[in-house]
Formats: sequence, structure tokens, C-alpha cells
Amino acid sequence: MKEQLEAFRQYLKKEERAGATIEKYARDVRCFLQFLDGHEPSKEDVLAYKEYLCQQYAPTSVNAALSSLNGFFKFLGRQDLKVKNLKIQKNIFSSEEKELSKNEYERLVESAIRTKNERLSLVLQTICSTGIRVSELSYITVSAIGRGIADIDCKGKRRRIFLPSRLCKILRIYVNKKKIKRGPVFVTKNGRPLDRSNIWAEMKKLCIIAGVPEGKVFPHNLRHLFARTYYKIQKDIVKLADILGHTNINTTRIYTMESGEAHRRQIEKLGFLRC
Repeated sequence: MKEQLEAFRQYLKKEERAGATIEKYARDVRCFLQFLDGHEPSKEDVLAYKEYLCQQYAPTSVNAALSSLNGFFKFLGRQDLKVKNLKIQKNIFSSEEKELSKNEYERLVESAIRTKNERLSLVLQTICSTGIRVSELSYITVSAIGRGIADIDCKGKRRRIFLPSRLCKILRIYVNKKKIKRGPVFVTKNGRPLDRSNIWAEMKKLCIIAGVPEGKVFPHNLRHLFARTYYKIQKDIVKLADILGHTNINTTRIYTMESGEAHRRQIEKLGFLRC
């Protein structure tokens, strides 16, 4: 099965899947193979693994893992092993316990500056002021800040992101200080572009200093904060979908969900109740 997993990885590359997606699929399949403990899989094994996942993870995480496995089984021509995803009732409100607020974001930036982590403070500001994915951070280059435009080619889709003039100004100061002449602005000591794990690890260190719950501190939440703030001001979900690079506008709707408490405050203003 290990050889088949490697063949699956190569297949996904030929299908032009994003690197992060390939790693996610491979990781999910490896976990399943460990569960099998060396023997050939049967439908009963897959169902048992599904039950194990249900006991360990949230339904959305279970379905993500099952999608990876079903993709692997399809590649193997083992349609008989595929299982159904869990049915999840659509949630129309976001969880306040998981969504990063603007105030919390500002505390993270201030804490990064206070601890002299200039690179991280600029990474946070770049993602949150443009709405890009963390995997797209490498498209913020010296050339891009010179033009004020980043041309992103990710997941087989191309789109143009306009960089705020103030962001370009502070990034220009940063690259001059670090003597970065070309290529990505945010790199490791070895000159390689920062990846999700680098950024996430550094963000986690800020939690206690900034007084922000750890469950809210991950790069993708910065993108959600951008989306909610943009929609609150512009009320244009179609344009927001284009900015975020979403093909399906229903994906964008998830980003713009309000909390249940915000909804409660709105309906209390309708004036249907008498004292």
C-alpha cells in the first residue's frame, strides 16, 4: 500500500492539485494505513475507521479525511471500499469561540512588534489586509510591492490582488532593511519562502502574550477576518468571492457568517415586542 500511496501522490501532482492538498490527502491515507496495521483493507475496515474518526474528531474533520480516502480508493479502482460522508446540518452562524476579532488581531500584531518579530507582524498584516491564503504568501514579491499588484496563480486559478499603498510602503522599508532584492518578501533564514507550519508555530507563541485564545490563532482565520470586515463595509459578496478566489459563492457565504449573538442583537432591533 505504501507504493500505491506514492503513486497516488504522483497522480495528484499530474492533476495539478495544490501542494498543501496533496500533503493533506497523503497524511489522511497514511493514518488509515497505520490503522490497518499491515493487512489488506476491507469495507468493514473502512467502516471501523470511520467510526474511530467519529469518536476522535469533529464531523467536518471526519468528512475531510473520508474524502481523502475515497479519492485514494477511486485511484486504486476499489470503488467497493468507498464510504459515505457524514450528513451535517448547515450552520448559519459562526462560532464566536473560533472567530478572530479585529481587536484580537490588533493585539497579535502589537505583540509581534513588542517581541521584535517584525517579519511575523508584517505577515499578519499582509494576509489580513489582502485576504490571500497563507499558501499564496510567496506571491507577495519585491516586484509585486513595487507595482502594488500581486498576480496569484494557485489551485489552477489566476487572479490579481491589489496591495494597499500603506502595506507596500512598510514592506518596501522591510525588504530594503533585509536587503531582499528579488523574489518573495517573506523567507526563512535559508532564503526559502515561509510556509503554513512556520507561520502557525510563530503565531501560537503570541497567544499568551497577546491574551488571545489558542483556538483562534491560525493563519486562515486572518483571511476570514478580512472577508467579514470587507463584507460588512461593502455588502458585495460577488466581488468578495472574486477577491478571495472562490469559484462557488456558497464558500464565500461561510466566510461572512455572523455570530448567533450578532443575529440576536439585530432581531431585537425589529421592534415587535412591547414592554
